[in-house]
Amino acid sequence: MTTETSPEVLPAPSQQSSLSTAAARNLASTTKSAPQMQEITSRWLLRMLPWVETKGGTYRVNRRLSYTVGDGRIEFIQNGGDVRVIPRELGELALLRGFENEEVLTAIAGRCVQRDFRPGEVLVERGGPADRIHLIAHGRISQTSVGKYGDEVAVAVLADGDRFGENALLDADASWDYTATAETPGTLLSLSRADFASVLSAAPDLQAHIQQFSSLPRQRQNKHGEAEIALSAGHTGEAELPGAFVDYELKPREYELSLAQTVLRIHTRVADLYNGPHNQTEEQLRLTIEALRERQEHELVNNREFGLLHNADFKQRIQTHSGPPTPDDLDELLCRRRGTKFFLAHPKTIAAVGREFNSRGLYPDHVDVGGQQVPAWRGVPILPCNKIPISKENTSSIVAMRTGEDNQGVIGLRQTGLPEEYEPGLSVRFMGIDERSIISYLVSTYYSAAILVPDALGVLENVQIARGRD
Repeated sequence: MTTETSPEVLPAPSQQSSLSTAAARNLASTTKSAPQMQEITSRWLLRMLPWVETKGGTYRVNRRLSYTVGDGRIEFIQNGGDVRVIPRELGELALLRGFENEEVLTAIAGRCVQRDFRPGEVLVERGGPADRIHLIAHGRISQTSVGKYGDEVAVAVLADGDRFGENALLDADASWDYTATAETPGTLLSLSRADFASVLSAAPDLQAHIQQFSSLPRQRQNKHGEAEIALSAGHTGEAELPGAFVDYELKPREYELSLAQTVLRIHTRVADLYNGPHNQTEEQLRLTIEALRERQEHELVNNREFGLLHNADFKQRIQTHSGPPTPDDLDELLCRRRGTKFFLAHPKTIAAVGREFNSRGLYPDHVDVGGQQVPAWRGVPILPCNKIPISKENTSSIVAMRTGEDNQGVIGLRQTGLPEEYEPGLSVRFMGIDERSIISYLVSTYYSAAILVPDALGVLENVQIARGRD
C-alpha cells in the first residue's frame, strides 16, 4: 500500500512595504569631497625658505675675493675591475686648477696606480713620509690622529671622489699627520711624487702653472680662504695703522630663475555644466598647482644647477662615522655653521635617527614650528622632505642650513607681480579655446635658490637608513 505525501508548501514572498534605498538614491544628491591627491606633502622646504624678490630674473651673489681653488670631487671611469681617473678631473686638485693641457693631464692620469683595499687595512701611518697623493674611487676611509692626552681621535671620514696627501706632490719633506684606515672594501688610485716630477720635467707649461700656483699670496688669506683685511689691535701710542680694502670676486655667481610649466586643458562643456557642488575649473587648477609646487621643491633639492644637494660646498659635505645617523654625526653637522635653522631629511632617515637615538637612551626634543610639533636635536628642528633621494644601497643625506639674507644663509628666489599672477611667483594665463572647445591655461612658476656663503649649507652624506638585524 503506497502512501502519498503532500507537496512542500513554500512561504509566500514578502511584500515590499516601502521604497527601496537603491531607488531612493535616484532622487537624492550625494555629499562629495573635493578631489584628493596623494602626491601632496608638507613641503617644509618651501615653507621655511625666506623668499627674495628677484627682479630681472637673475640674482647675483657678491662675495669677498677668495683664493680657494680645486675643492671639487674627482670622477673616475670603471671598466670591469679596471678604474682610471678622468684626466680633466685632475683639474679639481688645487695645484692643477685651471691647467688646460689635455695631453699633460692624460700623462699624469696614466701614472696613477690602482690599489684595492680591504676593511681594516691601514693605508698610511701617522708620522710616515708622505710621498704620494691618494684618489678615492670607491669606499670609505677614516682618518685618525693622536689627541692631546694620547688618545686616538677621529679627524675625518672620506668617501668616493675625495683625496688625501695632495701636498706630498710638491713638498719633499711632507709627512702624514694622521693614520688612514679603510672602513669598507674599495679602490683608490695613487700618484707618487716621483711620477709627478717625471711628467713635470717634460712639460714647460705645467712648470709655469705650478710656479704661478706657488706664488699665490696665501699669507694674505684668512682661514676661510678670503682675501685678508689688514687690521691692527692692542697697539699704543702713534703706531702706523695698516691700510686696508675689501677685495671682491671679479666673476660672482649669478642664479637665473628656473621654471616649471604645464598647460591645463578643460572642455567647455565640463566647465559650463558640471560645476556643482565643486567648480571644475578651480579644482583642476588647484591640483595642477599642487603638482607644480611639488616639482618646485624637488628641483630646489635635486637640480644640478641650483639644487641644494649638488651645490653644497665640498668642505661642508661630511660622512657618517659608522653608517647610521648618530648624535655625533648631527653634532658635527651643526658645529660647521652658526645659527642652523633646521635639518632636512627623508622621513625614512628621520625614522633611522629615532632608532639610533633610542638605542642610546636618548629621546629627541620636540619644538613648535608653524603650530606643529616636530622632532629636534639641540633645539634645531628635523623636518621631513621626501624629495631627498634614497640610493639603491639604502643610504640618503641629511641637510642642515642657515637661512636668510641678513644671516648670509640660503634663500629662495622668485619674482612676483607676474602677468595674471594667481599666487606669488605663479601665473595662470588664458591661452584661448581651440576648435574642439578645449579651454587652455598656461600655468607657470618661477623659482631658484642661492647659497650666499659656503657654510650656510651642510650635508651629511651616505647615511645608512636600513634597519639592522636585532
